[in-house]
Amino acid sequence: MSTAREYQFTRRDFDYLRRVSNQHTGIVVTDDKFDMFYSRLARRVRALGLKSFADYCDYLEAPTNAGEITELVNAVTTNLTSFFRENHHFEFLAKKALPEAVARNRATRKLRIWSAGCSTGEEPYSVAMVLAEQEAMLRGWDVQLLATDIDSNVLAQAAAGVYPVSRLDGLPASRLKQFFQKGKGTQQGKARVREELRRKIQFDQLNLMQPLDIERQDIVFCRNVIIYFDKPTKTMLMNRFADVLADDGYLIIGHSESLYQVTDRFELIGQTVYRKKR
Repeated sequence: MSTAREYQFTRRDFDYLRRVSNQHTGIVVTDDKFDMFYSRLARRVRALGLKSFADYCDYLEAPTNAGEITELVNAVTTNLTSFFRENHHFEFLAKKALPEAVARNRATRKLRIWSAGCSTGEEPYSVAMVLAEQEAMLRGWDVQLLATDIDSNVLAQAAAGVYPVSRLDGLPASRLKQFFQKGKGTQQGKARVREELRRKIQFDQLNLMQPLDIERQDIVFCRNVIIYFDKPTKTMLMNRFADVLADDGYLIIGHSESLYQVTDRFELIGQTVYRKKR
């Protein structure tokens, strides 16, 4: 299966590359992603000065080129997000999840929230805005917001906190004024998340397929991530999240995702909002 392209790309190349991708990310790559793999990875073939995708596959085989796996993963993972996407989740966070966590953790005065698969940062910054708006409730608390992704490129974008102004469409004027800055020190047509909000988030690279070495969390956002996994991988990951979550902690997933017949460690209590049972 090859076409008139800049580089020869065969079914054998595709099968090898999607197998490597799956081994490192857990993402199941379907046959309809053939053209997407070509278009995204042709840049890597070109950058490395190789002549074909077969050469690229051979390149990945060499132990000395292990770092290229990161480039492959960065190229083929899909990152689509926006501020306050699926806003009902953030309303739930403000009105129910946060007050419950504050009541539960009153003795320790610690709050831990994790955005797993944070992409370019819109989700954790949305969470951070909610936390800032609930400052009175959390005054004097040790609050930590962790944001992770496997893609090092999008993590760098997230940490920088610079976005096209068009990405802020739909945000109320009060949030724009409080949490973003334009003008001096910011590129034309772009806005930057204010430093005091950026400081509230710890951005780290993390592969969800590896053991999770993080402290106990009160709330985990993992939205539009497991949709790419097969059922055994979903079950494995959801059980890991259950191990990380505090008793009665919340797991929030994407609008097209479900834990039905995936794990019995959570109960559905709202629109794609789950509470840990055990």
